[in-house]
Amino acid sequence: MNYLQKGTKEFTLANLALFAAGFITFANLYITQPLFPQFTKTFGVSPATASLSLSLSTGVLSVTLILFGSLSEAWGRKRLMTISIFAASIFTILLAFAPTFEALLLLRMLQGFVFAGVPAIAMAYLAEEVDPKSLGVAMGLYISGNSIGGLSGRIIMGTMTDFFNWQIGMVFTGLLSLLICLYFVWALPASKHFSPRKLEFKALSKSLFHHIKDPGLLCLFGISFTLMGGFVTLYNYISYKLLGAPYHLSSTVVGWIFIVYLVGTFSSTWFGSLSDKFGRPKVLLTGIAIMFTGALLTLPINLVIKIAGIVIFTFGFFGSHSIASGWVSFRATKDRAQASSLYLFAYYFGSSIGGTTGGFFWSRWGWNGVIAFIGACLVTAFTLAVTLVLLNEKAKKRQNSFQLVKKEGFQ
Repeated sequence: MNYLQKGTKEFTLANLALFAAGFITFANLYITQPLFPQFTKTFGVSPATASLSLSLSTGVLSVTLILFGSLSEAWGRKRLMTISIFAASIFTILLAFAPTFEALLLLRMLQGFVFAGVPAIAMAYLAEEVDPKSLGVAMGLYISGNSIGGLSGRIIMGTMTDFFNWQIGMVFTGLLSLLICLYFVWALPASKHFSPRKLEFKALSKSLFHHIKDPGLLCLFGISFTLMGGFVTLYNYISYKLLGAPYHLSSTVVGWIFIVYLVGTFSSTWFGSLSDKFGRPKVLLTGIAIMFTGALLTLPINLVIKIAGIVIFTFGFFGSHSIASGWVSFRATKDRAQASSLYLFAYYFGSSIGGTTGGFFWSRWGWNGVIAFIGACLVTAFTLAVTLVLLNEKAKKRQNSFQLVKKEGFQ
């Protein structure tokens, strides 16, 4: 039925187009993260307030993810993704001309709304248009676009801020994004297997409520919330630590520290293979423990140990996240797309709440306070993971008892 297959020109164009869309979305989403110290200096706001430039975007994004997924069922995949990335790029250019920090926050909230177009729709497009035998490769390329985009946005802004200023960095990134948008429109094939449907918000709310009643899924959503809350907190405030005494690193060097994100591309895949061998529970609990160890290693003053701690922390996060997100699809018995949407909602909402709350700990207790907050997040995540394991064991025992009774009934 004319599905996109690996090795064809159309498959390559589609994957590069969605790679570009993911790149634009996440480069612009995280563009303010390395700028918190600059906002503190330029606008005279506290670190916690500066973090709102990211937290408000991810907060709005988390809510609108579910909305955009439903809208695309009626309006089409490519159209909504195109609107999303063009609008996000234009908002980035407008950020450079924000007269006040309040105006900048308003623009970031509007940007957060349009950001949701790609994460909510791209995977649905791939699932519909790509041959099942080629889907794994296609999904991997799309996810890599997300991670490389988030990494590049931080590095570009850190470097541009050092050589020019953050406003020029915004304009440069916005214009670059617009050029990539043009490529996306040209390269992405129109949907061939998409059939528009009426918006059915009643059915949507019913399926969402079904997932919320599952205690196991609630544990996974809580794990998503706490893991991402702790993860984004570390990266939100590490810039303040490294730009100040005793390190006095430049914005460029601090921006390049985000390259440790690349270890996540390895750990997420590796943890997946480990889960096949040792089971999800053991691997998830180990991943959270690795994060905790990495966080503690950022406490010493020695810069090498601190960077090593960031690497270990990041390694553990992406591995844990891959296990938890995959567990959602396994746990949900129906409406798996909606269950994944709720997981992403918790993920980005955790980024929003945790990222800003960590700022109060930084202002009051410095880096020790930040690590104490992250530690609390990870202890909570570990507790939820243990609860999930116990729920699974209880369900298995109940199922085994049922099968035993059923077997004896036939004898």
